[in-house]
Amino acid sequence: MIAMPPLVSLRSVSRTYRTGAVAVAAVRDVSFDIEHGEIVAIMGPSGSGKSTLMNMIGLLDSPSEGAIYLDGMDVAHLPEDQRSGLRAQKIGFVFQSYNLLARHNAIENVALPLVYCGLGWKERMSRAARSLEAVGMLHRAQHFPKQLSGGEQQRVAIARALVASPSIVLADEPTGALDSRTGADVLALFCALNRGGQTVLMITHDPRVAAHCSRTVRLQDGQVVADQVHPPAAPKRVMAL
Repeated sequence: MIAMPPLVSLRSVSRTYRTGAVAVAAVRDVSFDIEHGEIVAIMGPSGSGKSTLMNMIGLLDSPSEGAIYLDGMDVAHLPEDQRSGLRAQKIGFVFQSYNLLARHNAIENVALPLVYCGLGWKERMSRAARSLEAVGMLHRAQHFPKQLSGGEQQRVAIARALVASPSIVLADEPTGALDSRTGADVLALFCALNRGGQTVLMITHDPRVAAHCSRTVRLQDGQVVADQVHPPAAPKRVMAL
């Protein structure tokens, strides 16, 4: 039987930003894999290169050096039209600030990524409803972001990330704007999704968030200083927020 390649592979990846004659190395010679079905934390202090690394894995940025493979395909330097197509098909994003559109209700926000998949309105609404149901938010489908709590907005953002059935969900400080109780519920939701087979990568500076993952990759000054596998903390609950 042919072995399945890792979902994501980074090989000697570096990213340097230049302003005039000044060069800043944000990521330096990083190599690791993410397997299908893993839940992984990328952890480090501010300025360690976490977000730069996430942007490259999410095909929002390209490395200055090295290679990035997604499902065995070298994606590091593809043209933007191919990168945007792969983002729409294979990558879901969840941000600390939710990034919901204020003039659209919850189901419309969730359906938005499907526009780039070429689906008609009826199919987009059907899939968005199923995605909202998966995160316990179908009853709030017609509500606008300002009518939702922070935890509810983050659940809608997670539903949006899941709606196109991505290969991987990238979550950038997903509990950073939430109180501890609501953050625990959102983490429990990510854990439940992962138990269902969803690959998740969380970017965080918080060891309490990383503890819910089965593996933690630690960055310091743009370099990997540790890559540890550990039993994930038991999620406390998943409740209606």
